[in-house]
Amino acid sequence: MNQKPSNAFVAASWATLLTGVTAYIIGLWNAEMLLNEKGYYFTILMYGLFSAISLQKSVRDQLDGIPVTNIYYGLSWFSTILAVVLLTVGLWNANLLLSEKGFYAMSFLLSLFAAIAVQKNTRDSFGNEVPARNNAETLL
Repeated sequence: MNQKPSNAFVAASWATLLTGVTAYIIGLWNAEMLLNEKGYYFTILMYGLFSAISLQKSVRDQLDGIPVTNIYYGLSWFSTILAVVLLTVGLWNANLLLSEKGFYAMSFLLSLFAAIAVQKNTRDSFGNEVPARNNAETLL
């Protein structure tokens, strides 16, 4: 039985997503690193958010009986893990204080978790009805 999320949970999820992303970006803006390094960390954040949402959607689609190709499902998992690994490698090799590395890691993970929660809430807000899909859309 799927229940619609409460307004408080929806608001908390959005607030958490905005907090995580904003903190991460403000940290990058104020960081004393080269522009290409800032670009790397920003790209990892965007890639991580997209891959986490894609993973949540593909897992949920399978649970709801909506066909998902194995290649898309596998790529969703691979992309999410890759984003975390790329951030970990980048921070491991960065000339940053440990507190800065921890800040980036925690705001990144907070953002990923919140993106998944927001996507779940968005989907749950539509209730149990499964929208009609054409054959091209069911392949994704």
